[in-house]
Amino acid sequence: MAKSKSKRKSPKRQIIECAEQHFGQTVERVSTPGGESRSSMRLYLPDRVVIATLRPNFRRTHLEAFVLEKLSAHCADLPECLGVVGKIMFQSDVGKRRLNMEIAEASPERRLDLSTEAIESIFRIHAAARKTELHTMMPHLGLNREWVMNFVDAIDFLKDLGGGISDKFDRIAAYETIATEPRQFLKWDCRSGNAAIGADEKLRWFDFEYAGMRHGAEDVAWLIGDEAWPVAPQKMLDVLNDAFDPDYGVTRQDYMEYLSVYLTFHCVQRLKLISKESKKRGWLSKEKIRKYDDAGVHPDFAAQMCRVGAFYSARSPITKPLTRNFLAALHGFIHVGKQQAQASVRDL
Repeated sequence: MAKSKSKRKSPKRQIIECAEQHFGQTVERVSTPGGESRSSMRLYLPDRVVIATLRPNFRRTHLEAFVLEKLSAHCADLPECLGVVGKIMFQSDVGKRRLNMEIAEASPERRLDLSTEAIESIFRIHAAARKTELHTMMPHLGLNREWVMNFVDAIDFLKDLGGGISDKFDRIAAYETIATEPRQFLKWDCRSGNAAIGADEKLRWFDFEYAGMRHGAEDVAWLIGDEAWPVAPQKMLDVLNDAFDPDYGVTRQDYMEYLSVYLTFHCVQRLKLISKESKKRGWLSKEKIRKYDDAGVHPDFAAQMCRVGAFYSARSPITKPLTRNFLAALHGFIHVGKQQAQASVRDL
């Protein structure tokens, strides 16, 4: 006789049962804000709505809960941790209106307001972290030699554009700049899909499972270097200059220099990802990308990365020789975008 297999509870069932026991209330409805494949679910209780997260790596869940608890004592720009039960974390719902969707639909004036709110909230989160002991506990991110070299050497992805990588590019200087001291708490992955606006109209960041220590400018780089972010790099620089925290611990000049170098190579990483995914899946619609917070696999989004890369690379002597490569890539993606648009018209 074959052995009967015990039925394993689905993640959804695990979360519902855990939530009902933890809150002492019935879960009336469940939705998946990031799609069925994501780790988080929105739970509708009789008196409130909460987010439940069950990640494949429970250590990251516990790290995230710890970070939220520490930061929430000094900052309101993130969710409140409502408890951890085993591998499941419960947190307050920061809202359904994701920043990536809001900014795409906003007027030019509103886009600048949202940009300011996003940058200022990042600085407030960092300031809150400096009031805690997180710097003694958090992992150091991207500091081993292999990570630094891979991050910088990715520029070779653009070597066939703009006449190759210039001999004037000092790779060693780039390595040394990126291999920074871990002086500041980072949320990490501050793409606009990881922030939302609540019913109180306040913007808050979520998904802190990759938090750690590094220079600090990386969080801003993730936002400006988000391919779906529709604000021009010059305007974002103006916003950043106005929002810069004088108590950050580094001078504005040093901060901007590091940001320019880091953001240059960050843009290359995003372009590599877009190229890889386009070969696997073809070009995607902007609407689908934003709805599911997907990689920006669209020619216009790739072009935006080229604009950001060209602008910020030109701001540092270390990366200025690479500007021509971004500009050449920009022309290429603009051409691809026009071809895509023409093909769409023919298909109508």
